[in-house]
Parts: sequence; structure tokens; C-alpha cells
Amino acid sequence: MPNARVIDEQMATHYPYLKTIAGLQVPYARHPRVRAIKRQGHYPSIHGTKLWSSSGVLIDYIASTTAIAPQSVIDAGCGWGLAGIWCAKTFRSRVASVDVDASIVPYLELVAELNEVEVTPVVARFEQLDAHLLAATDWLIAADVCFWEELVDPVTSMIERAVESGTKRIMISDPRREPFFSVADTILSEFGGELVEWRVGDSRHSGVILVIENA
Repeated sequence: MPNARVIDEQMATHYPYLKTIAGLQVPYARHPRVRAIKRQGHYPSIHGTKLWSSSGVLIDYIASTTAIAPQSVIDAGCGWGLAGIWCAKTFRSRVASVDVDASIVPYLELVAELNEVEVTPVVARFEQLDAHLLAATDWLIAADVCFWEELVDPVTSMIERAVESGTKRIMISDPRREPFFSVADTILSEFGGELVEWRVGDSRHSGVILVIENA
């Protein structure tokens, strides 16, 4: 009878453990390390169990429009942290990967390790990203973080603090949810900026990105 290692190797041949998203190595749920994390009792809530296409849309926009690399980035509501990890890998930025759910941290750290970078996990709510922290940050990024009406006020307030604190560039991507447009309307009326429709090449992945250049 084949041992567990042999079975794992056979499975990996027919069912790869990794997929590539925006140049990043990202594990499938069947990856042995992901299964081990789950066995340890880490089950993300607040939709932190999925990889959302808005991260890929945001990464593609950043890759296409960035002339000056950021030294520091906050990835708010990061989940598995793809956008922040991409910044760490591409720009060698210092990245604070922020999420309210502590259970996502092992998944975030695994994705960072697979891509040979380090990010700093921070367990915090949007309301806890204060002016002092935002003032010391070049970019605030987020992907699909306004999926409930209850998130409109916290996300709006976070962006307001970032603008007023001098965060140089703010980019929030979304798959066109109504709560997000409430946030965008408020921010655009207060500070200006741009709402950018974006599609990743010829793929089906698209969305809208709130962009504020605050340099």
C-alpha cells in the first residue's frame, strides 16, 4: 500500500497544489499546508476563506499605472493578502496586511512564504487604522472590502483619515457592489479622485477602482 507521501505526490501530478494569479503562487484548498492549517482550527470568517477577483483587478491596475514604487503599503481587509504580497514582491515595499479576522494570519503567512516575501500581519478593524499610521504610509490599498451596508461608514472614514493624513495614493477595488458606490460617492464629493473601470486583459475579471492621488 502506498504511503501518504506517495499519495500526495501522485495527487500533485494530477491535481496541482498551486495556481498562478498575477505572477503569484497561490495554494489551492487541497494544498497540504492549507489542510494542516485547517486541522489546527483556523477557519476564517467574514468571507476570508476565498480569493476574490478584485485582488487581481487591483494588481493589474497597479502594474499598469505605477511609475514610482511605494516604500510602505497598508493592505486593508487583506484576507489572504494577494495585493499586498504582490507589492512586497514587485516593489520590495514594507507591507502591513490588515484584517479583523485573526484566523486568516496563517493563510496570509503561507502565501507570503510561497512567494518568498515577508509582510507584517496586523489584526485590526478599519476604525483602528489611525491618522498616525496612515501618515507614515505611502499607499492604502484594499480589494472588495465593502460588501455590507454596515461597512460603508467604517470604510469611508478610513479613506477620509488616509487623505487627511497625507497617504500618497489610495486605491480601493470592488466588483461593483452598491455599498462601495456609496463610499465612492462620498469620497469623490469630498476630495475628488477618480472612479476607474478596469478589466484584466481579455479575461472576464473586471471591476471598478476608486483612485485618489494625494501626493
